[in-house]
Order: sequence, then structure tokens, then C-alpha cells
Amino acid sequence: MLRHWRLLAAAVLPSLVLAGIGWWVWPQQPAAGVPHIAAGTVQAELLSADSVSRLAGTTVVAGPRSNRPHAALTVTPAECAVVAGPTTQAVYGQSWKAFLSATYQDADGTGAHTVNQVIGVFPDGERASAAFRTLTDGLSKCPTSTVTDQAGRSAKWAYATHAPFAAVVTWQAAQEGAANWACHHQARVTGTSLVQVTVCQGGDGALTTSKIADELAGQVAG
Repeated sequence: MLRHWRLLAAAVLPSLVLAGIGWWVWPQQPAAGVPHIAAGTVQAELLSADSVSRLAGTTVVAGPRSNRPHAALTVTPAECAVVAGPTTQAVYGQSWKAFLSATYQDADGTGAHTVNQVIGVFPDGERASAAFRTLTDGLSKCPTSTVTDQAGRSAKWAYATHAPFAAVVTWQAAQEGAANWACHHQARVTGTSLVQVTVCQGGDGALTTSKIADELAGQVAG
């Protein structure tokens, strides 16, 4: 089983950016001891690796972070840019005033679990809601897409979206040829913030995604 996950990790980890996580092409911020985290910042609102481990029922460790959304992905058809890259500029645009994307990975490095949290803070609730509408509109336009990364590698994804509530939407992205491995997404508007959680794993990660999103949204300032 361990060998199976390592082989799967080799196939899918370079493609996590294609599922909308986006950390694979972002540079990891250098470690410089234990940084001071100011109250009220997106760094303070983020769930810790220990909290995510508790909610996910498996041990994860901190991975790469980014303080800005990545550029929209190269995708066919072009109207699938939002569903292929929900944490990119295709959704968050340029009007945010604070942004943080953080990825946690399973401790043994097999690729069995990956969790991504995104907090995008906008100047006001109207612009946060507009970004949410951009996301939900984009999700409705694209059942499948082919995404190409910066190295020229392509992957085909199929999407299944649940009808959005007023400020919450959930969907699944499944990579073709990756057995039952998929990425489960949830996005919410919380005050002036658009937050997202993605859980990628073999099997159904929807409940774990919802648990993490509940706790993250509870920590995000209105």
C-alpha cells in the first residue's frame, strides 16, 4: 500500500497546481526562526498543522506558502480558467488587500493527503462577494478541462459542483487516470474575506473539507 501511494504521489504531486491548489509553482517562503504573528492578520487566522491534523484524522506538516494569488492557469477551453484555478487571479483578481495560501502535506511524504487553505481579504464585503460570484459563475461553465503547467505537462480534470448557497459553494476536481484520488473544495464569503479549503486524497474528502472550512471561517475576521 505504501508503494502504491508513493507511485501515485509521483504522478499527482506535480499536478496539484492543476487542481487549483497552485503551490507547486510558487516559491516557498524562507524559514527564519519563529516569526512573530500579529493578531488580526491572515497569518494569525490560518489553522495550524496540528489543528488540521486533528480535523483530518491524519498527521500533516506545513509546506509552501504564498502571499499573493498565482496568475490564471493555461487551460482548454479558456472559459475553464476559474474552475481549474479557483485560488488564482482568475477569481481573486488584483483588488484584494491581504492574501495567504498555505499547503500542508502528509508527514510521511507519500502524497496521500494534501490540505490547502486560502484567505483573501478585500477592502469591503461587496468586492469579496463579487469574487465569490466570479467563482460560482465559473464553476457552472466547465464540466471538464485540460490544464497545462509551466513545464508543458497536461492533465485532464472532471468537475462536479453542488449548487451554491448564498455564500458557500462546494465542488470536486478529479484527475483522469488517478484512480479515486481527487481534490475536494469549499469556498465561503466571511465578511470581507473569500476563504477556500481544498483537501486532496484517495477517497471521499468532502467531510474533512467541510470541517476544516468551518473552523477556518470561524477564525477569519469579519
